[in-house]
Amino acid sequence: MAEAATVRRSRITPEREAELYTAVLDLLREVGYDALTMDAVAARTKSSKATLYRQWGGKAELVAKAIRHQKPSAVGVDTGSLRGDFHAMVRREDDCHMEQNSALMRGLATAVHGNPDLLRAFRELIIEPEQEELRAMLQRAVDRGEIRPDNPAKDFVLHMLVGAFAVRSLIDQQPPTQAFLTSYIDAVILPALGA
Repeated sequence: MAEAATVRRSRITPEREAELYTAVLDLLREVGYDALTMDAVAARTKSSKATLYRQWGGKAELVAKAIRHQKPSAVGVDTGSLRGDFHAMVRREDDCHMEQNSALMRGLATAVHGNPDLLRAFRELIIEPEQEELRAMLQRAVDRGEIRPDNPAKDFVLHMLVGAFAVRSLIDQQPPTQAFLTSYIDAVILPALGA
């Protein structure tokens, strides 16, 4: 089955796929998840609805993959120190994109909890890969002796990062920025990890 999906996906070029994902995110910002339809995506991207369903299965998977596609990955980040790795992760996305993504994630938060398909897609395509990337980064820090292997804060790093990103606008009435996240990492996450 995964092989068949790969064959089907190969008909769309990476450039076309990126265009589709951009259009999906633009529509999401304009109308929100609940009002987003595959018809609207098809019209915006000049695609057939059948093609969209054949390639992505449905709205939830398409939205989750679009978000994952535009989100910088921590794969390949290895500066030689945990602090350097965290800072490099933060620098991968500029302040403008962080503000746009923060607003997008706030808008999707309700939809994720009210839609089991979207929740599943988010877990499989966004949360679990990010947890794996963080585990690898933290394991390198353990291997270098920067943090203890039994430090209980290791299990909560993603929670801390997502929390800081998500609630900055609520608490401070400002979007998350590179400067804010870098300060948060230095003041909260690294001390919690004993690094």
